[in-house]
Amino acid sequence: MPEIVIIGAGVVGASVAYRLAEAGARVSVLEANRVGGGTSGISFAWTNSASKTPRAYHELNVAGMRAHAELAATFGGTPWWHGGGRIEWVEAPERAAQRERVERLRAWGYAAEWIDRAELARLEPDIDPAEVGDAPVAFYPDEGWLDPVVYAHAMLSAARRRGARLYLRARVTAIETAGGRVRGVRVADGRRIPAETVVNCAGSRVNDPVLEAGLQLPTAPTVGLLVFTPPVACALQRVLASPLVHARPDGAGRLMLHRNEIDATIAADRVPDPAMPEAREIMERAIRLFPGIGKVGPEAVRITERPIPRDGLSAVGPMPHVEGHYVVVTHSGVTLAPFLGAAVADEVARGRERAELAPFRPARFFN
Repeated sequence: MPEIVIIGAGVVGASVAYRLAEAGARVSVLEANRVGGGTSGISFAWTNSASKTPRAYHELNVAGMRAHAELAATFGGTPWWHGGGRIEWVEAPERAAQRERVERLRAWGYAAEWIDRAELARLEPDIDPAEVGDAPVAFYPDEGWLDPVVYAHAMLSAARRRGARLYLRARVTAIETAGGRVRGVRVADGRRIPAETVVNCAGSRVNDPVLEAGLQLPTAPTVGLLVFTPPVACALQRVLASPLVHARPDGAGRLMLHRNEIDATIAADRVPDPAMPEAREIMERAIRLFPGIGKVGPEAVRITERPIPRDGLSAVGPMPHVEGHYVVVTHSGVTLAPFLGAAVADEVARGRERAELAPFRPARFFN
């Protein structure tokens, strides 16, 4: 079988590597930094399909959620995935939209329900009920969160046991082509690695090795800010979406915090600092929500650039005009990774076209 080069060792690239190696392909994974060192390692890592539209994109994300669960049969468990569901309430002006969303999801067969104050207190006793007030509380029991670097390492370890090669600190500077097809890649240190197929999972850096501007994937990346508490006395067990802050556990007693409204104020090249005012604001909001954690400041802050194709949907499939260049770029990579790994392996290694990917082909940007 011909050599396949995968660019990127995040959750998506690792998933593709595992499934391609499982299919018997000769795989080399080239990562510019370290496993999970890009967006994957700086992600809220929430697995869900709660707000994904249109229906085809929703179903793609549901397939990703199912694929995460199915990995337990192969790996004897999925210690990198944490269930428990997600709790949500919103400000009064957004409640009609929330009700419509819950009804739409239930009509689509997605687990979504309303819970009362007693159930909320049972599930998450450390939330201050005064901050919930009279807001209706939705619960999405099938959602969860991922340890993305642990997941990527597990997938790559499984791929390497099947013969895949992993090259770290190997930044791809060019995808080499001749006669309208891929011939290999050039690495920053001068190495050339021959390949008949390149699967580009480089996320927000997807266009870096594509030298011809007309062949680059149109993207519209967004910036995200994450704030981490020190270990605190809080028993939060699941993902929480509130008007104050979004939160989830992050191990060893830490919480990971995020607020959508602040993302738009952050530049991608901003140097993250726990003392930055945006981080302090998020932390203060978390203290209001979980008063038992005491008066603490942020322990760490991370800023990331999310890889998003221009129309906000996944871009998965062959790139037009160059045979052998296959891209896998998407928001919600944490949710979609295990499904995309299997689907891409079917297409690239087995020649089986996956109908689920038909609405998400990169060719739609080049018509």
